[in-house]
Amino acid sequence: MSAAAEHPNYQLIIVDAEQSGRRLDKYLRSRFKQVPAGALFKLMRQGRLRVNGRKVQENYRLVLGDEIRMPLIDQAHPVQEAAPVPRSLLKLLHNRVIHEDEDLLVIDKPAGIAVHQGTDVSAGVIEAFRQLRPDVPHLELSHRLDRDTSGALVLAKTPSMLRFLHDLLRDREDEIERHYLALVAGYWPETKQEIHAPLRRMEHAVVVDPQGQRAETRIAVKQRVADRASLLDVQLLTGRKHQIRVHLQHEGHPIAGDDRYGRKDFNQRVAGLGGNGLYLHAAKILIPKPNGRAVLVESPMPPRWSQLINAGL
Repeated sequence: MSAAAEHPNYQLIIVDAEQSGRRLDKYLRSRFKQVPAGALFKLMRQGRLRVNGRKVQENYRLVLGDEIRMPLIDQAHPVQEAAPVPRSLLKLLHNRVIHEDEDLLVIDKPAGIAVHQGTDVSAGVIEAFRQLRPDVPHLELSHRLDRDTSGALVLAKTPSMLRFLHDLLRDREDEIERHYLALVAGYWPETKQEIHAPLRRMEHAVVVDPQGQRAETRIAVKQRVADRASLLDVQLLTGRKHQIRVHLQHEGHPIAGDDRYGRKDFNQRVAGLGGNGLYLHAAKILIPKPNGRAVLVESPMPPRWSQLINAGL
């Protein structure tokens, strides 16, 4: 007899192969998206949520066939309907898919759009695509792009693919080849091809610090804009927060339109020529698959970049 049959206020969840290997807390948060994490963790602490009859920790790794017994979620915490995604955002994103297969959905994210909701953001890319694609119930962000960065953003369609990508990014992130375009101030020297500068996160910014986390970036010059600016191909070898923006600023060549790490006089010139926003674009990503194959996805340079470059900066 199942736990659900033993008590009408409880439910029984059997872990399938797709969920096997996931942390319990991450699985619960993905399954019950509208329930505050604190409510789920409280059930675990109280022993009202058990796996195979035992009280477990939040970081417990699920195994095929595990039985999760927990109160019916509406008994534990009322489920509120998700706030509707603005129609304008749905319209903007609905035709931005640049690659899809059984595991992945890759979006050409416009600049100025957040990847997920936040304090001042009612909805982002992930909320919009969960509404646009109800046929993909496990859709999740596999990585992040800054709000003002445009380009290729990868969503995982299955929990197993999400775990695979997160494991790569944590342990072997150089296997995911990530290239960005950056328009920077000044004449970037051809001899400067790599940046090795550890980064540390502060309250409101990221700084270069010898005691920070390892951060490595590879640079190649794609185009000169007279002697005033350079268009760079930037490859992330590690993926720290604001890594490209801080590394380029640290070398004396901040990105055009960067209002946090940029140079005021250069940004004013960019704005005077009609340039707007941050000139950082996720242009290409090579994504390994569990079967040993890889998917290459490219996002073209936004038209506004050409207009600025042709204006001569």
